[in-house]
This record gives sequence, C-alpha cells and structure tokens, in this order.
Amino acid sequence: MQQALLVGVGGFLGSALRFLAAGWVHRFSGSQFPWGTLTVNVAGSLALGLLAGLAELRQVLDPGQRLFFMIGVLGGFTTFSTFAWETVTLAQGGQGVRALANVAAHVGLGLAAAAAGYVGARYLA
Repeated sequence: MQQALLVGVGGFLGSALRFLAAGWVHRFSGSQFPWGTLTVNVAGSLALGLLAGLAELRQVLDPGQRLFFMIGVLGGFTTFSTFAWETVTLAQGGQGVRALANVAAHVGLGLAAAAAGYVGARYLA
C-alpha cells in the first residue's frame, strides 16, 4: 500500500506539473501543433534518463524514491495517450504531414533526450 501511495502522490504532482507546463507552452506557441505535449514528453524523457543513470551509477535513489520520482512524478508528467490523441486529431483534420512530424518528433527527440540524460548522468557520476 505504501508503494501505491508513493506512485499516486508522485503521479498527482507530475500530472499537475504537466497541465501547467504544457498549457503554458501551448499558449506561448500559439500554434495548432501540439508543442506543449512534445515539450513535456521530451523533458520527461531527459529527466528519466538522467535519474535512471544516476540511480544506476551512483545509487542515489532508494526503491521508494524511484517509485515516487521515476514512476509517479515522471509517469504523471509525461503522456503517451495525449500524444496519440493529438496525432490522430491532426491526421483526421487533414494534417497528415503534421501528424507524421509529431510522431517523428516524439519518438526521435524522446529517445535522444533519454539517451542524453543517461550520458549526462555518467558525467555527474
């Protein structure tokens, strides 16, 4: 039960942060392209790579902290379902090129950010 609470509280915080950050980016961009979702997913991937690297290389997170930060906070902060729905909406709206660009950006930048975070952790370790 304690583990579920750690994930749940972390998820609440991450989801609230996602709502604020993605909304701000979307308002700032003024674009129909889903920049807010892309931003939080890439930032979350970078943070997860960094935390996973630090946890592996320096053992800086105990199991409870891993649950709270990596699964809870970052799991709540990032969002695959919103990415999927925004991509479908773009495609259905006749914006196939933007839909494909959204997929390429999320996958490419997300993987690159996670890898960069892990490499960054190696330099910090």
